[in-house]
Amino acid sequence: MTSKSPSGLPIAAGIGMSVIWGFSFLFTKETLDHTFPLQLLGFRFAAAALVLTLLKATGLIKINLKGKPISSLLLLALFQPGLYFIGETWGVKWTSASEAGMVIALVPVAIATMAAIFLKEKLNAKQVLSIGASVVGVMIIVSVQGGLQFGEHLWGILALLVAVLAAGAYSILSRHSSRSFNSLEITFVMMWAGTVIFNVLGIGQSVIQGELISYLKPLQLTGVLWAIFYLSAISSVLAFFLSNYMFSALPVSQTAPIFNLITVVAVFSGVFFRGEQFGWIHAIGISLIILGVWGTNIFGKTTATSLAESA
Repeated sequence: MTSKSPSGLPIAAGIGMSVIWGFSFLFTKETLDHTFPLQLLGFRFAAAALVLTLLKATGLIKINLKGKPISSLLLLALFQPGLYFIGETWGVKWTSASEAGMVIALVPVAIATMAAIFLKEKLNAKQVLSIGASVVGVMIIVSVQGGLQFGEHLWGILALLVAVLAAGAYSILSRHSSRSFNSLEITFVMMWAGTVIFNVLGIGQSVIQGELISYLKPLQLTGVLWAIFYLSAISSVLAFFLSNYMFSALPVSQTAPIFNLITVVAVFSGVFFRGEQFGWIHAIGISLIILGVWGTNIFGKTTATSLAESA
């Protein structure tokens, strides 16, 4: 018996997620001039959780967690947004931009590898080459923008590797959680978990530094409020919903290179909005990324169709 699933919508959701997260770097960079990382993350996820709670209270969305295995979602939230954002934030702080970009570029490799190990998703040779092309594209862009400067910041590298592994674990757990929860329910729990994790850590940091009384002070700035709106309602709620929907409908290995589109959007947004340079080698890198995304999806679809027809 053959069954065909409409993969166009999940792929579109993944592309939408990448576009949103790509632009989020602009808002994050501006907001960090007035906040520290954990504080920004705390504001971002608190606003996102409140948006979802308001939508739930007004009946615009339906979320029913009663009788469902919430513990599995809490484990998911530990990895994403928890460990991922902590690893990425402090990794970027303790290393150079090029080092951070190089390590984070390993996320698709972690996703595809974990999918093969834990979900038994097979990769054909063309998919492997496509993923490789996409990762090389990211590395080219990062190396050109930041220069290949490998310092001795061991803790920073380890923190970034934690982020990479957390992203891979998130992709696996999200796929598993989709059997019991819909995308909205997964996103709802993730936002509230992020609210608790980052605000507890952020307030703790403020207490240690003796600045607790000024923790909410950045919210007096209009620019910060607009940035938090984008990072919460758009980049957290909508983008995580699209991400969870994508993972629920596509093989994890097929989604891996889609995340590299974030780099493409981030580069173009930097060129147009911050006046950053863009040369021919950037074009090569972006072409490799797009080719990798296309190849992994097309060749993955071909394999799935062949297996279905032979069943």
